[in-house]
Amino acid sequence: MKKGDFILIFTLLVIFCFSFVYINKSFVSTEDKYISVQVNGEEIKQITFGNKKNIYPIRTSFGLNILEVDKDGVRVIEASCPDKLDVKFGKISKVGQAIICMPNRLVIQIKSRQNNDLDVVN
Repeated sequence: MKKGDFILIFTLLVIFCFSFVYINKSFVSTEDKYISVQVNGEEIKQITFGNKKNIYPIRTSFGLNILEVDKDGVRVIEASCPDKLDVKFGKISKVGQAIICMPNRLVIQIKSRQNNDLDVVN
């Protein structure tokens, strides 16, 4: 390999590293995310992420779901629905992700407080 090849490879690696850092920094921080709890299409609760684990019972006329929220995300730990798909779904942590419980008409979605025009792709 010639000297020019090494310079080109080094330059491309530097550009790649800076791009990687920029992309990771541009994603939404924990302080800008919140959990939207919706029942039958209407938002009934907004929950912020915290450093310690918190339990939130969501009791409606359709049933009961118990949420566990910590700094890493949110998950349903107990539900009154027969299939328990929302419990089996596990933890979500990224903006745009959602857990849906059809029998209880519940949607748990992570949203951003930032007002940007970009769509989130997971």
